[in-house]
Amino acid sequence: MTSIADGPVVIQTSAESAPSTPSWFGEVVLITTHLRTHDVLTKITEQVRFARRRFGRYDVIDFLAVLFGYAISGERTLEEFYERLQPFAVPFMAVFGRDRLPSRSALSRFLAALTGTPVEALHTLFLDDLLSRPLTPDKQTGGLVDRTGRTWIVFDIDGTREAARQRALPQTDDLPPSSRRLDDVCAPGYRGRKRGEVVRTRTTVSQAHSYHWLGRFGNRGNGLYRTELRQSLAAIRHYLTGHQLPPEHTRLAP
Repeated sequence: MTSIADGPVVIQTSAESAPSTPSWFGEVVLITTHLRTHDVLTKITEQVRFARRRFGRYDVIDFLAVLFGYAISGERTLEEFYERLQPFAVPFMAVFGRDRLPSRSALSRFLAALTGTPVEALHTLFLDDLLSRPLTPDKQTGGLVDRTGRTWIVFDIDGTREAARQRALPQTDDLPPSSRRLDDVCAPGYRGRKRGEVVRTRTTVSQAHSYHWLGRFGNRGNGLYRTELRQSLAAIRHYLTGHQLPPEHTRLAP
């Protein structure tokens, strides 16, 4: 150990190897502090329930902490994210008020077993939080004024699709039966000009003036357009009710 003291500044160095803090850790702390200040984490713990066996002591907030961190980190894969996070697992989970990092296998089982009910509860919670804190004190919703002077609120419902290519898998007597991971999230469908064998469709809904993101709904293949449209309209009605806006002044831009 070498120590250099000069007035009030003390610098200490050591030859021992120590992992460096990930560059994205500070951003996780900043965003999580903001969520905690507005009681979003508390509401998730109290309002979003998903009871299932084999999760042990983990709760929904534990898995969401991993997903929040993974999204913020920008790491290429979940495996790389866990490798960077592992030396700092305890302080990372402490930021969310938890004490144990779920393993990758536990996260995989959670995502595979997750149903639509807790996802919809989480979506409603974030939408309520969006409506409770406007961007500006006056006219934060924006609007489009036509030539007669009437103001309209425009919402954008957009459908996109992604095509995935499936590699040929070897099939021999000494290998187990082959299975593709994309089979659970993709299905044959209309590909347009995109190259691939299977596709996944995504529908998004947003407020065109303030760019508020109101919902995202995805399904296999060509998607469930009627179901996704009903979900989008429900999100729009929730938004209009929260801002006390008349539905007759609303226009959709598909």
